[in-house]
Amino acid sequence: MSRIANAPVAIPKGVETTLSDTAISVKGSKGNLNLDLHELVGVSQEGEELKVAAKNQTRQAGALAGTFRSLINNMVVGVSEGFQKKLELQGVGYRAKAQGKSLNLTLGYSHPIDYSLPEGVTAETPSQTEIVITGADKQLVGQVAAEIREFRPPEPYKGKGVRYADERVYRKEAKKK
Repeated sequence: MSRIANAPVAIPKGVETTLSDTAISVKGSKGNLNLDLHELVGVSQEGEELKVAAKNQTRQAGALAGTFRSLINNMVVGVSEGFQKKLELQGVGYRAKAQGKSLNLTLGYSHPIDYSLPEGVTAETPSQTEIVITGADKQLVGQVAAEIREFRPPEPYKGKGVRYADERVYRKEAKKK
């Protein structure tokens, strides 16, 4: 039984929500997000709170209620505060430069990589070896960060590659003669 679904989602000032039977829309200063609801989940607004409840008492409905409560909370936090992921480049000659809606990466290949950012996501490069990805959609920000990391994941011997700022790379010992 999901206990997460029992907690209401607080709506901060400056965030508007629009409910229908099959969808919810959240609008704030960072953008607006939409979510299609499952048929087993119901959402109601009581004052400055959103309550998520299962429409019947099946195990699947309870699990989906908790999932949708988390998704709606992420939407509310995203349009009010936003989400960000930080990436670090480790390696000689590894560089990144944000230019408008694209990110230019030099990761030790024979060619530079131009990654075009999807709508709703922005990237900044405070230094040549740091990338900060920001946006309102938590899933989209995480997906973009994962795709950038996938170009050159950190390797276990020297630790070179693209890594998350809080990631700890397990290092292997080299072969002995």
